[in-house]
Amino acid sequence: MAKRGRNTSNSQPMFFSAYNYKLIGMAIFLIFAGFTAMYMENEVKGFISLFISPVVIMAGYILVVFAIMKHDRDDQKEVSES
Repeated sequence: MAKRGRNTSNSQPMFFSAYNYKLIGMAIFLIFAGFTAMYMENEVKGFISLFISPVVIMAGYILVVFAIMKHDRDDQKEVSES
C-alpha cells in the first residue's frame, strides 16, 4: 500500500535550530511572566508595575529578536559541503 501525505525527504534543512526554538520559548515565558507580574500587583504606581515588569518584558522582546537573528555558522559549513 502506498503512503499518502507529505513528502518526508530532508532535502532542505530546518530554518531554525533547536537552540533558536529554546531561546524563543524562554522569550515567550519572559513576556508572559512580565505581563503576569504587572497584573498581579494590581497597582498603578507600584514598584513591580513601573520598574520590574517593563524590564522583564523588554528583555523578552530583545531575546525574541536575538533568537530570530542568531545563525549557527557550523551548520552553514555542513550544508555547503554536501
